[in-house]
Amino acid sequence: MFRRRVVLTAVSAVACLSAAAVYAFSSGTDDTVAVPVPDKRVAGYCHALHGALPAKVDGLSRHDLKPRSELTAGWGKPAIVLRCGVPRPVELKNPEADGVTVDGVGWLIEQQSDGAFRLTTTLRKAYVEVTLPKKWAGDLGPLTDLADAVKATVPEGV
Repeated sequence: MFRRRVVLTAVSAVACLSAAAVYAFSSGTDDTVAVPVPDKRVAGYCHALHGALPAKVDGLSRHDLKPRSELTAGWGKPAIVLRCGVPRPVELKNPEADGVTVDGVGWLIEQQSDGAFRLTTTLRKAYVEVTLPKKWAGDLGPLTDLADAVKATVPEGV
């Protein structure tokens, strides 16, 4: 019985620390984002995508986000944020979900409560998420700039 309590306490502590880390990396406004944790295969696609991303998106210069990672990238201020290797969005199960295809890449569109838009690739071997802050939300131009890199590095399929 004693051993079980120790294990449960250790698991609970790890869960709490993990939750705190995700909150810390996603709650700031200083280009701090949560870094996805994909499996090895998906991480390989994301590594290739990172190297193929453009220096400018919609005329905005690329910069690193915090923490620095090959799974994330940003452009402009407030940042257009790309995260590669995110989990499959639940909304993809909804046949009524909004979507768009831009230069051969399908994207799920989800409006956020703050006016921003989260767009996630569909029918790709890795899910790539792009968040357009409210300032850029009316413009799908960033997806045009990212399409070639996504097509070249993240194969179609599920």
